[in-house]
Amino acid sequence: MTLGPRPTALITGATRGIGRAIALDLGQTHRVILGGRDQAALDALAAELPDAATWAADVATGDLDGLLPLIDGGLDVLVHSAGVLGGTAVADTPVDEWRRVFEINVFAVAEITRIALPALRASQGTVILINSGSGFVSGPRGSVYAASKFALRALADALRDEERANGVRVSSVHPGRTDTDMQHELVEAQGGSYDESLYLHADDIARAVRLVVDLPHGAVAETVSVRPLGR
Repeated sequence: MTLGPRPTALITGATRGIGRAIALDLGQTHRVILGGRDQAALDALAAELPDAATWAADVATGDLDGLLPLIDGGLDVLVHSAGVLGGTAVADTPVDEWRRVFEINVFAVAEITRIALPALRASQGTVILINSGSGFVSGPRGSVYAASKFALRALADALRDEERANGVRVSSVHPGRTDTDMQHELVEAQGGSYDESLYLHADDIARAVRLVVDLPHGAVAETVSVRPLGR
């Protein structure tokens, strides 16, 4: 029996946390394009996978050169996992910080998707946006990050209906608090104590993404919310 070529998945933010877990999981069945800023970290991750290419880019600058040649052979799955924390109380957050967070969490997602859409339409592929519990609710000192995630959810909802006729599936995956470097940074900034047992693991979110990807093409998991059982 001759197996056909592997489908291709592009994962941004692939070298850390949730993005890395997704890359390691999808990399078992897909050719993966690993997106991130650190070429050495990308190369190290690619060495762990059967079929991987790297795309080193700082999406905050809007410089996305090199993406089109990588997806020229086709693209089946696009996972947006790159993201940043930022901001504090509204009264204390300058506009440049709002711009920085939105540049990475929203604007880069929109532009990468725009560039990738012709390939995704050709394959009737899947777009997965890694959002957050903060994409549903905000709180004190969390307005900047939550606003970017609310905007990301709006982007996903619009894109889903725009691309439905083209056969492109669009899913938002909303992890609850997950044991990652970003979560450690958040708890430290808030002056709290860290109890690993109360958090999801990055592999839990990778499994949720796998569920979305492996659904029959006639079905789409539009919104997937994953929360730790203990909180």
